[in-house]
Order: sequence, then structure tokens, then C-alpha cells
Amino acid sequence: MEARNRTEVSEFLLLGLSDDPGLQLLLCGVFLSMYLVTILGNLLIILAISSDSHLHTPMYFFLSNLSFVDICFISTTIPKMLVNIQAESKNISYIGCLVQACFFTIFLGMDDFLLTVMAYDRYVAICQPLHYAFIMNPRFCGFLVLMSWFIILWVALLHILLIMRLTFCMGTEIPHFFCELAQIIKVACSDTLANKIFLYVATVLLGVFPLTGILFSYYRIISSLVRMASAKGKYKAFSTCGSHLTVVSLFYGTGLGVYLSSALTHSSQRSLIASVIMYTMVTPMLNPFIYSLRNKDVKGALRGLFGRAASCP
Repeated sequence: MEARNRTEVSEFLLLGLSDDPGLQLLLCGVFLSMYLVTILGNLLIILAISSDSHLHTPMYFFLSNLSFVDICFISTTIPKMLVNIQAESKNISYIGCLVQACFFTIFLGMDDFLLTVMAYDRYVAICQPLHYAFIMNPRFCGFLVLMSWFIILWVALLHILLIMRLTFCMGTEIPHFFCELAQIIKVACSDTLANKIFLYVATVLLGVFPLTGILFSYYRIISSLVRMASAKGKYKAFSTCGSHLTVVSLFYGTGLGVYLSSALTHSSQRSLIASVIMYTMVTPMLNPFIYSLRNKDVKGALRGLFGRAASCP
């Protein structure tokens, strides 16, 4: 009867990363530091862009949205894990698990879409510079972001509605440090065919299509640069894509590594979780550094921001 009655399941158990108390304390310190660095770094990017009128362009509009999404992305998983470590508890409520899975899906999808939109922005800037201001006008940029939110909100909602149809056994254990959709589906006690089909469809929508769009944009960019006569012009044009390419490689490289290793190899659960940490924690933490260290405009805006802060009484 336990497996048939979902209302009896009030909580799940998150197995986390380790049962060693000493190691858990170390992990708590490491992840808390990563979380604070991520929040501070992305907040500085948002403040620098909003305070400098020279950065009120489509590229930096999308970058500020990416920083906001990264803050939300890492805040979906890390705080709950830190609370569980401090409380020496592995429990998460049924509703809390669904909410965490929902927001994780939303912000992961928004990362995908924003990176794709940023690639399109670079394509228009390099391949159609005379029409850039007309095409990438503020209304169209806002439309792209709002449409991305609209699509991913519906995808996440459908995922959760399908999960709510499932039944779970009492004492269900999730072999992860947060509630991921694929892991929730694996531990269900009822038929999950519909969930798996929709998960595969959503993976194509949120992963394959955006990545294809990014690759196509850079194919057109490279084709356009090849036809340029000036080597200096080629370098200047492509240098604006450097930070974005680095972030895309880091995000998709770690993400694909997780799913390819789980699908094609017999990697241990620990190694898979370590891979997940790379794109759920490390990538959002490194994004502000990648964009600030490789971008003179952002560095100038940050210096101005710190200068104004230092001059305040």
C-alpha cells in the first residue's frame, strides 16, 4: 500500500556526497566559499553593467541576465545542501523536492537559451554590422529573454505535473545532493514511461537545439571572418566572442560529460556527482571571472564601480 499511495510519502532522503563527518565539514566550507564567490561575482557584473551607460547594449543586457540566472541556479541547490550538512540531516520534503527540481530545470534551461541568444547577438554584430542596431533593438532583445522564460516555465511545469502522477515508496532515497528530475524518475515505484519520453524530448529542446543554434552562429561568424581581408579586423571581431566561447565550452563540455559518462560508461555515482558539481557550481562561479578578465569594458566598469564605492563616506 505504501508504494501505491503517494500522499503517504512526505519526504525523501538525499544521500549527498559523503557520510564521513570530517569530510562533510570540509565540503560545507568549500561549497559555502564557492557559493559566496558566485553570488558576489555575478552581483558585481550586474551592478557594473547597470551603472555604466556604455554597457547598455544588447550583449551586456544578455550578460546581466545570465549573471542573474547563475545566482538563482546555484541558489537552488547549495543552500539546502549546506543546511542538511549543518543539521546532520538528509531529509527533504516531497513538496520541497519538487520545487527544487522545478527551479533547477528552469534556471538550467535559461542558461542554455541565454547562451544561444548571446551567440546570435555576436552573429548579427559580426556578419550584419550595418543592421545590428535595427535587428538587436531593445524591444527584440526583451522579447528574446521573455520568450525564453515562457518556454522553460512551461517545460518545467509539465515535468512537475508528470512527476506528481508518480507514486513513491516510503523511505525513498535519492542518490544525489539535490533533487534532479532524472534521479526522481529513477526512484519512482510506478510506471515512468511518459516521464522518460518527455525528459528525452525536453533534453533535445533545451540541449540539442540551443547547441545547434550556437554552432550554426559560429559557423557563420567564422565564414564571415575568413572573407575579411584585414588580419587586425579578424582578431578584433573574433575577440568579442572569446569570453562567450569559453563559457559555452565550459557549460556544454561539463554537461555533456555528465550525460555521456552516465549513458556510455559504468562510472560510479560519486564520479557522476563530481561531474554534476562542475556545471552546477563551478561554471556559475567562473562566468564572472571569464567575462571580467577578458573584457576591457567590464573591467573598466568594475573599476568605476569600486571607485565610486570607495569615494562614498
